[in-house]
Amino acid sequence: MGADALVRKVLEEVGIRKERYDLEWASAAEAPRFVELITKFTASMKELGPLGEAEGLSPDEVKERLQKALEVVSSQRVRISFGNASKAVRKDGVWTKEHIDEIITTKIAKSLDKALA
Repeated sequence: MGADALVRKVLEEVGIRKERYDLEWASAAEAPRFVELITKFTASMKELGPLGEAEGLSPDEVKERLQKALEVVSSQRVRISFGNASKAVRKDGVWTKEHIDEIITTKIAKSLDKALA
């Protein structure tokens, strides 16, 4: 779940709507749940339209922003901060999405700001 929080935060920071990314778990025994998740996500992508449309970005701007997002998550500083945040989550032992998002956001804020500058 930590990587999920990091991806959402980075996409948000580069101006890509967070609704364009979702991570849900479904086991092989949960075929109806899998179909429901995919159907719901597909419908939300149809609503948003092509990548960049809902964000008000040209294809070149989308490409630049996604490249920047890749650079950010590849940054050694961000990866170290993410590792420290992951340790903090494990130490706390609180596995809610909200708690993990909060820890990831607070622990990597400085690193993200520097990587995005």
